[in-house]
Amino acid sequence: MLNAAIDQLFAQWTGPQSPGAVVGVTRNGALIHEGAYGMADIAHGIPLDRHSVIRIGSQSKQFTVLLALLLEAEGKLSMGDDVHRYAPWLPPFPHKVTLHHLATNTGGMRDFLEIMIWNGLPLASDSSRTLSRRLLARHAEVNYVPGSQMLYSNTGFFLLSEIIEEVSGRSYNELLAHYITGRLGMPDTVLQARDAEILPRLVNMHLKGKTGWETVRWGFPLGGEGGMVSTLVDMLAWQATLANPPADWQPLLARMTAPLHYINGTETMYRMGLIVDRYRGAIGIGHGGGVAGGKSESIRFPEHGLGVVILGNLSEMAPFSLARRIADIALADALTPHHPPEGAAAMCRAAGVYREISSGEVFILTAQNGAPIFRSLGSTSSGATVMDEVTPGHFMPERPTAHLTLTPGADGTLDAVFCGIPTRYRKVAPPKSPPHPIDGRYTNPTLGLDATIETTAGTTSLLVRSDVGAISSDLEWIDDDLLAVHPAGKMGLDATFTATLRLVDGTLELTTDRTKGLRFRPA
Repeated sequence: MLNAAIDQLFAQWTGPQSPGAVVGVTRNGALIHEGAYGMADIAHGIPLDRHSVIRIGSQSKQFTVLLALLLEAEGKLSMGDDVHRYAPWLPPFPHKVTLHHLATNTGGMRDFLEIMIWNGLPLASDSSRTLSRRLLARHAEVNYVPGSQMLYSNTGFFLLSEIIEEVSGRSYNELLAHYITGRLGMPDTVLQARDAEILPRLVNMHLKGKTGWETVRWGFPLGGEGGMVSTLVDMLAWQATLANPPADWQPLLARMTAPLHYINGTETMYRMGLIVDRYRGAIGIGHGGGVAGGKSESIRFPEHGLGVVILGNLSEMAPFSLARRIADIALADALTPHHPPEGAAAMCRAAGVYREISSGEVFILTAQNGAPIFRSLGSTSSGATVMDEVTPGHFMPERPTAHLTLTPGADGTLDAVFCGIPTRYRKVAPPKSPPHPIDGRYTNPTLGLDATIETTAGTTSLLVRSDVGAISSDLEWIDDDLLAVHPAGKMGLDATFTATLRLVDGTLELTTDRTKGLRFRPA
């Protein structure tokens, strides 16, 4: 019954014309379900199997953190050090940013992938880490005081992976083989810097195009922030190691999941390269990943001895949610019952477009089959996600890095708590006509960005230029001082990429989930 129920979760991706996933489920270390759904290579009729080599994306981050801790134990670095000690090319920040901040996503630095995009570099374009460093070196502003919040940022792990190479004098793959994969017998788990590299049994990664499945590649080199590949066999071995680590690793892995707190005292979800949260009363420890044309998830519920590994080679899959549906099946009698539907109905009735009252943060709340659906306007993630009622009347997006709870309020508002910080969102509606003239030229000379806003035949567009490229977007008024930004194309991302643009005293502020208050002044 368990196997049939899990098979049904992945049924839409079976058959010779679809990519899919490999899945492993363990109970107290024993494999209780294994499935391979869909194809590794549709054109050549090669199915996925337990030895298929698949990108794991941001699951790489936990390996990067462990390598950093192993090097710290050898005295080669300290997680409490200022990042400038190892990366002096970075600009001075308003506050000290440490390696620990990098490893916990609390440093506040803007995400380098978004920086590339807003400089007009689609992620599929050929570029280099040298160019990424050059662009990062312009961003002295941070999103928040380090340690006060958590915003997912690949920049921290970009830097951390380069730092461990520098202090050790070894490449990332040499470090990985020496300290981790060689020891654990994980021969297929390596860093694949570029999608164009060829590895044995490497699968194609896919997204859904206008006429069917398409293979997809990024053009820039990935590091320890998201560049690793692995197999189901290797990732099950890794998960078993996390559950029962060798004695010399126990204190290091304990640090990776130990409770951490923001400055305000609220306990974090993101720890050191691993996420610790609760689902239906059960502690879950793991990490997911999303890359060009692929998604992955690895999670353990240690109180119940359950482990789930999902490696997918298509962008349309949501493994974070699928892993929890597997927990619903495997732990049906052990988890806290779902909340009654009244709370979900109240959230569904609140559907609309909401903005944080004092900023350009915007999300869209809709209803689908009686469930509230959340989508951030400004997200690089896979779009809409269901909301889980974590406590009566309090809902959280079923997304691994959204430390946000929402509660229906009065008069078209939603009360929110983000990283322990209370705030409020109000429902907005687009003005009947453009409330302000905004056409013209704008600039951010520090970042080397110039923007032009132009209205033609009733359509307002934004063109941002840099010394390396340009990005064009359509603009849509959503409030009297706020516009939605819809870039043309996906810029190499699997999901539609959006942002907001806020008018503040004659300047424009661009905001996304990972970039706050990028300002342009009139030229």
